[in-house]
Amino acid sequence: MDLAGISAPARSLPRIAAVFSEVQRESAGVLTVAMGLPDPALVLRRFAAGRRCFAAWVEGQIAAYGWVSWAVECIGELEREFHMLPGEAYIWDCATLPPYRRRGLYGALLSFMTAELRREGVQRIWIGSSLTNRFSIRGFARAGFHPVIRLLYVRLARLTFLWINRYPHAPDALVAAAQRALLAPHERAWGAFALGYREAIPLPACA
Repeated sequence: MDLAGISAPARSLPRIAAVFSEVQRESAGVLTVAMGLPDPALVLRRFAAGRRCFAAWVEGQIAAYGWVSWAVECIGELEREFHMLPGEAYIWDCATLPPYRRRGLYGALLSFMTAELRREGVQRIWIGSSLTNRFSIRGFARAGFHPVIRLLYVRLARLTFLWINRYPHAPDALVAAAQRALLAPHERAWGAFALGYREAIPLPACA
C-alpha cells in the first residue's frame, strides 16, 4: 500500500463537464445508489459519525465520490486504525463509476476536495492506495499528492508485521507522522519494521 501526503493542492481539470460539491445528508439515497449499496444504512452511519463525502456530478448523477475522515479511521486491509492529529484529514473510499472512468474525474475530484479542506484550515491531508491501483496513484499525482511511504502488512495468527519503506524524497517529518498515525498500540517499531502481538483477535470495525 502507498500512503501519500499533500503539501500544496494542484488543480486538475476533468475531460468531461462536471460539477463538484459536498454530498449532503439529504442526498444519502443518491449516494447509496452510486456506491452500489442495498440500503442507505451505511451512508447514514458515516454521516452520523461526522464523516463527509464529496462527489463529481455529471448531468445530475454522481459520477465519482470520495469520503473524508478526521481523528480516527479504520483501514481494513491493514487491520488497524489511522490516527490523525488536529489539522489532519484522511481521504478514503473513493471511486469513479464505470461509465465515467478515464475522463480525469478522479484527479479533479481530489483537487476539489483538497482545496476545500485547505480553505477550512486543514494543514495535512493523507490518502492511500493499493500498489496495484495505478489509476488511483496517477490521480494522486495530478491532485498534488506526493508519496511518503510504502507499506507491507502481514499477520500470522496473533503476530503482526508491518514494513514501512520511505520514499527517497519524502521529508523526515512526514515519514515520522505517517508512522505515528499507523502504528497500533500492540506494535513496536525498530527502524522500518514494526512487530506486534495481538492479545485479542477481533479487529477494528470498518464502516
